[in-house]
Amino acid sequence: MEKESNENGALVGLVVIIIILVVGGIYIWLSSQNARKEMQNKQAQMEAAANQDAAALNKLESDSNATDTKTGVDINAIN
Repeated sequence: MEKESNENGALVGLVVIIIILVVGGIYIWLSSQNARKEMQNKQAQMEAAANQDAAALNKLESDSNATDTKTGVDINAIN
């Protein structure tokens, strides 16, 4: 009877470890790309909201400037 050598076991283990490292690297790379895209989307949403807020404030300011605040009452005559 001949002894069966288990030289393939180390090679199979090495291949499995390399596959796990490659899959993990791809996962981390894709998750960092997704995080970057999400951050860009949030930044664009914040800029849009800031622009909308600025437009609303400008409209309020123009409305307040256009409002006639002169009442025609003499303050000195009240006392």
